[in-house]
Amino acid sequence: MAKKEKWIQKAIKHPGAFTAKAKRAGMSVQQYARSVLKEGSRASTTTKRQAALAIRLAEMAKKKK
Repeated sequence: MAKKEKWIQKAIKHPGAFTAKAKRAGMSVQQYARSVLKEGSRASTTTKRQAALAIRLAEMAKKKK
């Protein structure tokens, strides 16, 4: 199972960067992720990818419990 979970470490290039963006926007990470992924959002491609990853990791954590 360790090999399957290695993609997470490779996917996170700048730990804490997305969380910092969310805090600057005055939102939680999940709120910010959903607002970034909404239709018509002018966020950069990098931010949109970070948002998608944040949502996916939250789903994985929820399934693990």
